[in-house]
Amino acid sequence: MAQLSSPACLIDGQPQYLLEVNDRGLAYGDGVFETIAIVNYAPALWQAHMDRLSAGCRQLGFSAPAQSDFEQDLAVLELPETGVLKLIVTRGTGGRGYAPPEVATPRRILQIQPSRPALEGVGSGIAVRWCKTRLAPQPALAGIKHLNRLEQVLARQECQQDGTAEGLMCDVNGDLVEATAGNLIVEQGGEWIFPMGADCGVSGVMQSYLERLAKQWNITVNHRVLNPQEIDAKTAIYICNSLIGAVPVRAIGNQQLAISRHFERIRAHLIAHELIAA
Repeated sequence: MAQLSSPACLIDGQPQYLLEVNDRGLAYGDGVFETIAIVNYAPALWQAHMDRLSAGCRQLGFSAPAQSDFEQDLAVLELPETGVLKLIVTRGTGGRGYAPPEVATPRRILQIQPSRPALEGVGSGIAVRWCKTRLAPQPALAGIKHLNRLEQVLARQECQQDGTAEGLMCDVNGDLVEATAGNLIVEQGGEWIFPMGADCGVSGVMQSYLERLAKQWNITVNHRVLNPQEIDAKTAIYICNSLIGAVPVRAIGNQQLAISRHFERIRAHLIAHELIAA
């Protein structure tokens, strides 16, 4: 991997790491973020991430910084061959209290981070657990990648305590929604099911890409509520996000799952199109 260029962090286009203490992202989680794979010196699925970031800002009630500003920042950062690009946009600084400023001055933060080691056993599948932490319904925030990730922090803490690689999260109704750090694709009876939560969860960039790919491959796609009791030994599950692509789940606790025949095809496609590192 190429060495990370300096500076590795820009705040509003300037090389620095310090954030004002009255920034609303720090005080209230008032903002959104994107985590993007860097493959062959370029951010993968760049436009899809930009679109989701802009949509998230609009949903929170302020305008995102111009895409051209982010692209100017990228030129300064000099991306490595492989790595991770994290974008954060907050509403900016604000006074005491929840009420946002009438005119927001959004703050943009770009960081380059090294890639994490690949999950062990990617080819044969990973073992995961059911998380006790539930995802609360909130239609005003559903779909966006906002900065308040406390549900995921608590769920990940459960995984950390027993050494599990990942965890599956349900909504308050007990229906399957997503993993702590990724979306899900559930394969049953030849179709791909995209679990739907009760006004919660994140609309995934990689999940959306794989849905389009499934349609190209003539795989039936179904968005629906999925209860954990529907999962059996013939079920295949992928965890997907922009950094790992799609990783199969071989077991949930003591329950063994199938490994889909599509896995190698998906991985080969994502590598060939420079969407994940080989």
